[in-house]
Amino acid sequence: MLHPFLFLENDFFPDHVIHTWFIMLVLIVVSYLATRRLDIYPGKLQNVMEIVIGGLDTFITDLMGPEGRKFFPLVATIFLFILIGNLLGKVPGFESPTGNWNTTLAMALIVFIVYQSVGIWTHGFKYIKHFLGPVWWLSPLIFLIEVISHFVRILSLSVRLFGNMTGGHIAVCVLFFLAPFLIPSAMTGLELLVGVIQTMVFVILTLSYLMGAVEEAH
Repeated sequence: MLHPFLFLENDFFPDHVIHTWFIMLVLIVVSYLATRRLDIYPGKLQNVMEIVIGGLDTFITDLMGPEGRKFFPLVATIFLFILIGNLLGKVPGFESPTGNWNTTLAMALIVFIVYQSVGIWTHGFKYIKHFLGPVWWLSPLIFLIEVISHFVRILSLSVRLFGNMTGGHIAVCVLFFLAPFLIPSAMTGLELLVGVIQTMVFVILTLSYLMGAVEEAH
């Protein structure tokens, strides 16, 4: 299906990049419109954004405590971008940038760099204790296993989101040819649910990695 940004698509600006820019633009415009005239009696857009932001703030503080608020900008941005990206593909003429591994890999790398940086910033050189384990004579082996497991997180974060979104699109397309009117409608509803769930999974894993980075090693 042709999308509204077809005239922009070329070798340098593939579909997922263009749709990523579109989501960024949407978030910027909505944020501006929701905050340009803040009122004690909020309008519809301000009210919706307050509910979303308030819910995210509560969710983060419930998991990490008040200290988690310093990670709110990162987590909220990830949540909103992935949620809109997942749902965008359900709009005729648009595609989900989260259905492309380049997009999900970029987000996974950002999470990896941030939580490792937070760990180093919080603990300094002692952060290495997170990779050594409690038994000193097993430290070299534990260190190797931990380093591999941390890099595997990049793959698991990116592939999980990309795989679920791509798989959902493929399933709907196949079922459309098998039962053009009935099954695709049900699958589209299921895809919407999966999009929301995968957003929460990515956010929860991000928070768990941040929690692991700031806690004391034992």
